[in-house]
Amino acid sequence: MTFCIRRAVPHDADGICAVFSECDNLHIAALPAIFRQPDRPIRTREAVSDMLADERAALLVAEQDGEIVGAVLAYLHEIEGPLLVCRRCAVVDVLSVSAACRRRGIGRALMEGVHEWAREQGAEEVFLNVWAFNRGAIAFYRRLGYRTVLRRMARRLR
Repeated sequence: MTFCIRRAVPHDADGICAVFSECDNLHIAALPAIFRQPDRPIRTREAVSDMLADERAALLVAEQDGEIVGAVLAYLHEIEGPLLVCRRCAVVDVLSVSAACRRRGIGRALMEGVHEWAREQGAEEVFLNVWAFNRGAIAFYRRLGYRTVLRRMARRLR
């Protein structure tokens, strides 16, 4: 089956919400001490509308046979500070591919779309966060050339 990668439009909202919710549910199941089932829907048409309206954001979708099967959201970010080398980067906020469509190149194509957008925006690099439990995602990002540059550690006190 073939798919296409394109910029999201308002009509895609329900499909985007569905694939992002799959990602949310994966995190809720894996880390219930950190993630909880929200009391109300957080993946809404209004939220997608806000993403689309943000001039510093790119919301890309993977479409297959008229259905949204993947999506990625990235933002531009300016790194600045007295110790940091000032530069523009992109930050991937969420990448999700429907479980039924994984391992078909959709995630890679979505990330390539982000890389292209980031270059067009003058970004020098792309950052992302990935939870340590998600070994499949970590391996996927490594295959795309990503390397760990920061490690966040935690210790439970109770």
